[in-house]
Amino acid sequence: MNPEKSIFSKIIDREIPSDIVYEDDKCIVINDINPKARVHLLVIPKKPLETLFELSPEDKDLMGHMMLLLPQLARAQGLDGFKTQINTGESGGQEVFHIHIHLLGK
Repeated sequence: MNPEKSIFSKIIDREIPSDIVYEDDKCIVINDINPKARVHLLVIPKKPLETLFELSPEDKDLMGHMMLLLPQLARAQGLDGFKTQINTGESGGQEVFHIHIHLLGK
């Protein structure tokens, strides 16, 4: 794991300002600064996992929590459908090495 904090860890720690949509003890949700849709949220776990390759059985509750949060966030944004995306690894298009789920909707 990279010892340097990711931009998302800095957002979680309030070192960098961000447009926070939702937060609880497990994750934070922000508006993407470069949206690809009318609604483009990033669901970010507070646990600093770099990629899906790092997940272990102990992370199933965290990942389940984030997945169950997605439809709630979509409804709160007025969406009746949405798309999700998780990029994993450099060749998978991941730019920030801290797991995050993109929620996109029209």
